[in-house]
Amino acid sequence: MSESNNTTPPTSEKLQKVLARAGLGSRREMETAIADGRVKVNSQVAKLGDRVEARDKVSFDDRPVTLRPEEEVPRRVIMYNKPEGELCTRKDPEGRRTVFERLPRLKGERWIAIGRLDINTSGLLLFTTDGELANRLMHPS
Repeated sequence: MSESNNTTPPTSEKLQKVLARAGLGSRREMETAIADGRVKVNSQVAKLGDRVEARDKVSFDDRPVTLRPEEEVPRRVIMYNKPEGELCTRKDPEGRRTVFERLPRLKGERWIAIGRLDINTSGLLLFTTDGELANRLMHPS
């Protein structure tokens, strides 16, 4: 494990990115988990800014995490014709239907919506498992 600095070898990656790629949550959710002390690297509690390499042993809530190199992770993209009445959110506190309930189930990955539509709107939505792709499409610059 190494801290973020200018001498970090290019083989290391940000811990939250590695955890998100493992399908444990979004990068932001993983940053919160790290700050809450739920993540360990080589048996030490991790902190924000830590970077990991393939040889590091990572655990989340005391369960081992399988680190997968980015090039080994399949990238998926699907189109979905959203009907009226579905929300573009993962969970609705009011129990309404969400687009994520209708998508194919994935093991160790999660769908990311590229954009969103209002509940009363129908139309084409794109979903991907590639966070970098989603970010580039939603925030082109």
